[in-house]
Amino acid sequence: MTFTLRALMGACAVSALSTAAMAETTITVATVNNGDMIRMQGLMDDFNAKHPDIKVEWVTLEENVLRQRVTQDVATKGGQFDVMTIGTYEVPIWGERGWLVSLDDLPASWDSADILPAIAGGLSVDGSLYAAPFYGESSMVMYRKDLMEKAGLTMPDAPTWDEIKEAAAAMTDKDAGIYGICLRGKAGWGENMAFLSAMANSYGARWFDMDWKPQFDSDAWKATLTDYLDLMNSYGPPGASSNGFNENLSLFQTGKCGMWIDATVAASFVTNPTDSSVADQVGFALAPDKGLGKRGNWLWAWNLGIPAGTQNEDAAKTFVEWATSKEYTALVAEKEGWANVPPGTRTSLYENQNYLDAAPFAQMTLESINAADPQNPTVDEVPYVGVQFVAIPEFQGIGTAVGQQFSAALAGQVTAEQALANAQQLTEREMMKAGYIK
Repeated sequence: MTFTLRALMGACAVSALSTAAMAETTITVATVNNGDMIRMQGLMDDFNAKHPDIKVEWVTLEENVLRQRVTQDVATKGGQFDVMTIGTYEVPIWGERGWLVSLDDLPASWDSADILPAIAGGLSVDGSLYAAPFYGESSMVMYRKDLMEKAGLTMPDAPTWDEIKEAAAAMTDKDAGIYGICLRGKAGWGENMAFLSAMANSYGARWFDMDWKPQFDSDAWKATLTDYLDLMNSYGPPGASSNGFNENLSLFQTGKCGMWIDATVAASFVTNPTDSSVADQVGFALAPDKGLGKRGNWLWAWNLGIPAGTQNEDAAKTFVEWATSKEYTALVAEKEGWANVPPGTRTSLYENQNYLDAAPFAQMTLESINAADPQNPTVDEVPYVGVQFVAIPEFQGIGTAVGQQFSAALAGQVTAEQALANAQQLTEREMMKAGYIK
């Protein structure tokens, strides 16, 4: 009798274990190898404790490789990934094509109304949210307060491009290895064209008119590129055509730049005394304008999206909810400090005094994000959405090709006029090939 009871109990235990094993869902998360996502992987004990029935496997990739892998998988509904890290560029394109699962049914506790309107607008199609942001950014002016004071100037909170040029000239001391301004020059749709597209918006330029005709032959684009080249050739560092975000970050941190107009996320790097020799001298201002109603700042977010091909939608949504929640932000703050929480996604973060005290750049970051309007990015009407990019599949190739022309102009290999003419020609050719124009 005792043996039979023990045997039955043992059988029940094995059955329970077997049921538990069968009930466990494994999801695969494809992500970018940036600091925020690496940090998340180190905080998975919290998720595992709350959701022991969900096992998360990570595929962590460099940005360009990640894009290739997830694009191929989502387009074919391959089902290789259950959650994908995707940018603001992909979301409206993929959402419109039905490649992503809508996140409108996330629990009320996730508080979708707390997402910053500009960020939510870039991740929505016809009012439905197709990705959840875990870190957002715009761009702004970072400048040396000591050099501005030495030059006898004061940086306005909302400068014009003319004021930026005046400050760049006043701060430049090439004999001392100090350049008035550092800007992206490296070719790429997400490198120099992110900066130049945003700058062009403020000059009244457009990538395309309402009939999808390229606009590089316009006066507004000529003024944009001419002023950019003048700034860089007169007051920028040598070899700027090879400089992207990381190169300019290094230049600024080592005291070589009077100003740097780039991603708001860089603010925590340039004010970190461990890495930056000018940490206590950094001021912040909105990206410049030309008085036409648009500022030269961009909008970007890294987001978690769920591909329509997943077999594990419920578990994927549970993970996305956790990873992009207010509770996750509090977890990072507890473990890593408030200055290291993912920025730029929620209104509540910018109402949190603990964060505002830890991040002197917080308010300017928020104002910069709010100044961007991905649904109406330009002075004149356009048929596309996106601030520093055009949300069409062809843009990656076109944007990089145009970026190569403008980088060549910065390197002195072609004139501004030649670069613009080449950009017009190659963009027209690709848009005709894609069927946008005849």
